[in-house]
Amino acid sequence: MSSNQILVVDDEIGIRDLLSEILSDEGYQVALAENAEQARKFRNHSRPDLVLLDIWMPDTDGISLLKEWASSGQLTMPVVMMSGHGTIETAIEATRIGACDFLEKPIALQKLISTVGRALQRNDAAPPPTLSLAALGKSQAMVKLYRTLEQAGKHSMPILITGEPGSEIEICANYFRNQNFPWMEIIDPEELDRPSSEWIDKAKEGVLFIREIGDLNKEQQKKLLALLEHIEENKIRLICGSTQQIAERVAIGEYDADLFQALVSLTVVIPPLRSHPEDIPNIANHILSRFVESKETPIRKFSTGALNTLRNYEWPGNISQLIAVVKSLALTSQEEQITQENASQMLSKQQPKKENRGMDFPLDMPLREARDIFERIYFEYHISRENGGMTKVAENVGLERTHLYRKLKQLGIKFRKN
Repeated sequence: MSSNQILVVDDEIGIRDLLSEILSDEGYQVALAENAEQARKFRNHSRPDLVLLDIWMPDTDGISLLKEWASSGQLTMPVVMMSGHGTIETAIEATRIGACDFLEKPIALQKLISTVGRALQRNDAAPPPTLSLAALGKSQAMVKLYRTLEQAGKHSMPILITGEPGSEIEICANYFRNQNFPWMEIIDPEELDRPSSEWIDKAKEGVLFIREIGDLNKEQQKKLLALLEHIEENKIRLICGSTQQIAERVAIGEYDADLFQALVSLTVVIPPLRSHPEDIPNIANHILSRFVESKETPIRKFSTGALNTLRNYEWPGNISQLIAVVKSLALTSQEEQITQENASQMLSKQQPKKENRGMDFPLDMPLREARDIFERIYFEYHISRENGGMTKVAENVGLERTHLYRKLKQLGIKFRKN
């Protein structure tokens, strides 16, 4: 008998009983819930390997329950949505929230078995990401981001997703991911050196996601620019990400201006974590629950004081740094509850000292991200030392005032012009 447990959530007893019988005959362990409330209770005490979730239920619909699990950090298992009268729009929405597949009722036997098998294989081969888009918060800054992504989804032109180092751009890129269409992700720029047919064929009528376009060399930039029309002809949605200051590199001739102009028309900017601190406690709890459920850390929970300490930190490394800190706290805490003292001690190791701010900052990240963090620390130190006197700051750092202002704006550093 398989050790995989499947939770079936459906308000129709006939559907529950039929699915339970079929899946039990296939060797799966089956749990049943007749409504969202029963599904919540089950999920609060156990993590199934797969959930078959009906969309239309009397108490809470399946899409709303999926959103709840995503925002609370409990969407750590694959979910297949079920509906007798679902629409393409509903299926796309469910996929964007985190569902892995969609079944139309009446469900054919072989379709059910193959879909369940694929979902479980996907779960074993690729665990869910540490964060989903829904887990990033409900603040005004995040609501604006969600609306921007929704608007961008209505267009077919290339999308450029930007953010400060550590912004986890792939979380936003996954908004455009649909399990029913191809998804081709390029992490290593050298993949672009292969014959273009290899990766264009894989992404045809789907999405091509280039995680960091700032890493492309001159030849790769020219190749991508030349292929934009071919990408469009193959109905490929191009999504590019970057945490680098590409506009500045274009200005000094280090980056292809034509490619940048072709990509920058539709830009999505991820707000830095420090701009929505009210979301940090929920994000931290979400991250911690993922680590605990995946057994990467012992069972731990945050005290209110610890969450307040995390909320009040600046987070120069953004979401990536928060993930690393939460994991470190869970692994090093001697007690089940992570205290305010634990959090303060951990952050004190990462907080740059004002008198020498450039010598102590997070090092567990790529060079380009560490460089941007250093630059932010460096300029903030000089601005603080001169009490905001920008003329003196420009002299100290050896930059023209105009260049200095542009640099500070790119780094997201607030300053007053004088």
